[in-house]
Amino acid sequence: MTDQSPDQARPHTPTLDRVACPADLKQLSDAELATLADELRAETISAVSVTGGHLGSSLGVVELTVAIHAVFNTPFDKLVWDVGHQCYPHKILTERRSRIRTLRQKGGLSGFTKRSESDYDPFGAAHSSTSISAALGFATGRDLGAPTGDAIAVIGDGSISAGMAYEALNNAGHEGRRLFVILNDNEMSIAPPTGAMSNYLSDLASTGPLHALKDLAEGFEKALPGPLREGAQRARSLVTGEHGSSATLFEELGFDYIGPIDGHDVRQLLQVLRATRAKATGPILIHACTVKGKGYSPAELSDDCYHGVAKFDVKTGKQKKSAPNAPQYTKVFGETLTKLAESDSRICAVTAAMPGGTGVNIMGKRFPGRVFDVGIAEQHAVTFSAGLAASGMKPFCAIYSSFLQRGYDQVAHDVALQKLPVKFAIDRAGLVGADGPTHAGAFDIGYLGSLPNMTVMAAADEAELVHMVTTAAAYDDGPIAFRYPRGEGVGTDLPEKGTVLEIGKGRIVREGERVALLSLGAHLSECLAAAEELEARGVSVTVADARFAKPLDTDLIAQLTQNHEALITVEQGAEGGFGAFVLHWLAKTGRLDGSLKVRSMTLPDRFIDQASPTDMYADAGLTAHDIMSTALHVLGVETALLSATRG
Repeated sequence: MTDQSPDQARPHTPTLDRVACPADLKQLSDAELATLADELRAETISAVSVTGGHLGSSLGVVELTVAIHAVFNTPFDKLVWDVGHQCYPHKILTERRSRIRTLRQKGGLSGFTKRSESDYDPFGAAHSSTSISAALGFATGRDLGAPTGDAIAVIGDGSISAGMAYEALNNAGHEGRRLFVILNDNEMSIAPPTGAMSNYLSDLASTGPLHALKDLAEGFEKALPGPLREGAQRARSLVTGEHGSSATLFEELGFDYIGPIDGHDVRQLLQVLRATRAKATGPILIHACTVKGKGYSPAELSDDCYHGVAKFDVKTGKQKKSAPNAPQYTKVFGETLTKLAESDSRICAVTAAMPGGTGVNIMGKRFPGRVFDVGIAEQHAVTFSAGLAASGMKPFCAIYSSFLQRGYDQVAHDVALQKLPVKFAIDRAGLVGADGPTHAGAFDIGYLGSLPNMTVMAAADEAELVHMVTTAAAYDDGPIAFRYPRGEGVGTDLPEKGTVLEIGKGRIVREGERVALLSLGAHLSECLAAAEELEARGVSVTVADARFAKPLDTDLIAQLTQNHEALITVEQGAEGGFGAFVLHWLAKTGRLDGSLKVRSMTLPDRFIDQASPTDMYADAGLTAHDIMSTALHVLGVETALLSATRG
């Protein structure tokens, strides 16, 4: 359903109705722009109530979005949103309002910024802390003659805590180019931001009144009335360290710092942005304080400020979540880890700003002293885990598959090379649905399996996940990883206690004779369904669960190749993963020199746009029917199938 129900009628938006593109904002008065912000907030709430998505972050930047587009000349000026999950108001103002109720749907608008979607999205993003680097690239391109204007990066207080943001700030300050960085300080990323930077920003925001500005242009402060001018000067000295105090971190890095300012006061935002745009010659950092979920009480009162919501009722805020049929993989991991931690004080958990998303918050409630949220800092999380392992602890480093990519050098250099027993819990493996290709866990099998000393497991169902968490906790011979998908399990009974699996050993799930399906991970259920269809057509099938991508169960593979006419590997990962490992071993041992027929079914070599996971796997050619068709084709019996179907 992508349209409003009768009890959720679209809001009255006469001012917003006059805006077809950002250029139309130039025709509105400041008072009308403030009204526009109110209507834009209502339109955003209305749209997300239909589609679900990242509501809280979008509501927090409504006024900021209006002010930026009113002052700057997008798309010639390049507006780069960090992460991009707060871009819904931006999309409404940039010629996409008519499609806003297709957000995150199959064939609809992306939930993040996306270059191929609009000229107003100059840089795609869905992972954090990239905006300042990209904006500096645009600014440098401009100075080298590229046809582009100003560059504006909007980055949150959680995202700016990551190392990449510091690297970009340092480089931008050194370059000295005209660049605008707007720090959207809502004191809340996905989880409450942690670390010294968060405390520093909170201190800055509380140092003086929000209306007190540091003006980078000489004439701006002088134009204020006397009492306001004196107050601004006093706050400026308190915030920036002038008159004998130390400067702010941002000024030490080479930025002119302005703020803190009220990020929900349209008039104040317009005043500051106009002044800075008129006078700036180098890099500027504007510190805007905002409230995540602003203007919608259910979001403001929620612990996560409605960061990510399902479809909901606008009046009550009640989300329309379907009743689960099976436990969530994330919850199974969190509960299993907590049980293991009860009897082993060396078990601890590390996450990068995602305690709830990864499930370690379950352990955190029971053992808060052994759960560490390091902020949006995956590289640090991995090496911090390596240090914990070197000290004798048993760290579970819980990071989404697509986020662990950001810490790959640390996995290789700091963990695998030193053979440290870090346990990597890799959530969101495979295709993830509405978040689309930016969050797809497609590559971890390949990028981890290529590392010496690494053990890689993949859970076929929630019961297998319990065993793999238990196995990881008991394994001390080096790093070990286990991957599992987003969402519900398949409904299998959970064991009371996990079993330590034999490293590198798979299992036969179904015995047959003619074709062998060797599954790694959560596509085992599709393989079993395909086997049923094949058996109905007279093709005898063996189904095996590899369990391990590394080390391979070569005894199992040898058995399958010796006793079957064809072997088909199936995985929820990209080319170059489990199937490639199997093919490499078969080639190396000469098993491909005879009559053996082998096929490898993986995700295709392309990114797959958002849809339901079911639709995405259909797009990828990995349904049970696709597996059945591949088996029939390799056996050369598809013609018979067609004849039988026609008959």
